[in-house]
Amino acid sequence: MLSDIEIAQGTALKPIKEIASRLRIPEDQLEPYGHYKAKLPLSLIDPEKMRGKKLILVSAISPTPAGEGKTTISIGLSEGLNRIGKQTTVVLREPSLGPVFGIKGGAPEADMHR
Repeated sequence: MLSDIEIAQGTALKPIKEIASRLRIPEDQLEPYGHYKAKLPLSLIDPEKMRGKKLILVSAISPTPAGEGKTTISIGLSEGLNRIGKQTTVVLREPSLGPVFGIKGGAPEADMHR
């Protein structure tokens, strides 16, 4: 079984411009931060298009002993919904730092282990 860091390092990131194109977001609406992330203006949210849609907010969860928490649940939920034909997008404020630092607990805990 691969470790978190091996999985993270073996994954090819897609450029944010490619992701934006798939979501039909005009390139001039992106405020890029490098090649893989960007901020989007709130003006892209059309209240009329949002009618009848669902927002699932994963705001707090007690991690499992294996370390699955908000990020894992959010991505797993999105992948599951996509698999049954629902179109979903995940927006993470700050993804898990476990694969980056090889530990769980995010930035505060990472700082404690330096």
